[in-house]
Amino acid sequence: YTAVRLAIEGENDETDFRENAAVRALRRVLPTTPNYADANFTTRVDGRRVFTPIVIVIAAIGLANVIFALDSIPAIFGLTQDPYIVFSANAFALMGLRQLYFLIGGLLERIIYLNIGLSVILAFIGVKLIFEALHGSHVDMLGPVHLHEIGIAASLGFIIVTLAVTTAASLGKSHYDRRQLQTDSE
Repeated sequence: YTAVRLAIEGENDETDFRENAAVRALRRVLPTTPNYADANFTTRVDGRRVFTPIVIVIAAIGLANVIFALDSIPAIFGLTQDPYIVFSANAFALMGLRQLYFLIGGLLERIIYLNIGLSVILAFIGVKLIFEALHGSHVDMLGPVHLHEIGIAASLGFIIVTLAVTTAASLGKSHYDRRQLQTDSE
């Protein structure tokens, strides 16, 4: 479902900001000011100590890290059933490896076909998980079709090739668009 939605909708760059339910609940529980007070976590308003919005920002980032780690659980199970690797992958996800996104943010703007590549990878992992569930139930045939077992090396190879093709196609398109812009301006 997520793979199809990602492929159809494309990038989800919403211009309208909405606070999620967890942030709204945190605002109700913690007394906060509407404005920042320099880089302080707390400030005094009418003699009462209240939090600044930076506390909400830190809580939102922490919540996003937890959601990111939980979201990666099905993906890692698509590659391996080894509990150590599953635990390690989620521990690294919780430690904030998604913040590496900011290091490659400029490059991601040029990889315009990334959503398509990610949707293909998500669909592949979904199919692989379904095949593994069927194999676990001792179902090796689905009608006349034999259900092959997809190994770790094949899974990683598929993911790497998909990302490489997506990146190459995106960079090629970006280069082509830049050249078209140059020839049009001359």
